[in-house]
Amino acid sequence: MKPVKIGDRGKDVITLQTKLGITADGHFGPQTEKAVERFQLDKDLPVTGIVSSDMWILLFNLKNTIPEEVDMDSDIYSQYFTTNYKQIIHKHYLPKGEYVDGPVNNEYIFIHHTAGNANPYRCIDHWGRDTRGRIATEFVLGGPNHRNGSLDYDGTMVQAFPEGCMGYHLGRTGSGYMNKHSVGLEICNMGYLTDDKRTYVNSKCIDSQAIELEVPFRGYKWWHAYSEEQIKATEKWLRFVGERDKVDIRLGLKQFIKKFGPDKGFGFQEDAFYGKVKGLLTHTNVRKDKSDCYPHPDLVDMILSL
Repeated sequence: MKPVKIGDRGKDVITLQTKLGITADGHFGPQTEKAVERFQLDKDLPVTGIVSSDMWILLFNLKNTIPEEVDMDSDIYSQYFTTNYKQIIHKHYLPKGEYVDGPVNNEYIFIHHTAGNANPYRCIDHWGRDTRGRIATEFVLGGPNHRNGSLDYDGTMVQAFPEGCMGYHLGRTGSGYMNKHSVGLEICNMGYLTDDKRTYVNSKCIDSQAIELEVPFRGYKWWHAYSEEQIKATEKWLRFVGERDKVDIRLGLKQFIKKFGPDKGFGFQEDAFYGKVKGLLTHTNVRKDKSDCYPHPDLVDMILSL
């Protein structure tokens, strides 16, 4: 099937409309374009409104397309945005009062991992019920399920509150200045594992989701692996947020790795703790009691490539 777009007419458009479950009048107008964009958003395709060969393949291999619960009259552009790096970022905002209104002037970018479920939406919903008080990162990145290998949320990036606001992602007792001048990403990952590959909540991590480090980090050699999709998505996000907030992502963690090696580079850095090092940091650079993030070899290589 050839690509079709707004303004086109004919049998291919009728086929498209039938597959999407909308009125099949053979005219690719605004309503058809909206349905195409919804399908692309739902299936993590680039949201262009143009039916590409990839979308045709999905249409002919799926029994159902647009979920019945989707409101066709709602504004889909309030549900996601696409960055200059062709990364779709979905919006799933915390309730008002569960984050801090801005403005903010970010000088630091922090990466964390959740030590929790693979579902980024579930993570944000948990923050909404949390009683610790407005502890959240602006972004959460979904991952593979450590128990069954499901990839339903792997690489899905979600924004938890509007740009220009903040959450206490370094902890309410952490650095007040860095909390108010940083943007954070939580990567959905279970974190460290025991030698028999069990998580801190005693759930079993399947072998394909576990990685053994050459040098133990924070006392552990086995960890839930960051996925290839997570590392790719993190790189795109770092480049996007670095440009958005005018933070040099080559400073901080990359310098620590080059100077001290991955293990010590991801470790506690006194200058970072006191806010003297701007740029990209990880939670472990400023907290001795934390283990996020750890020096996964592919994550290290990505950071060194920035």
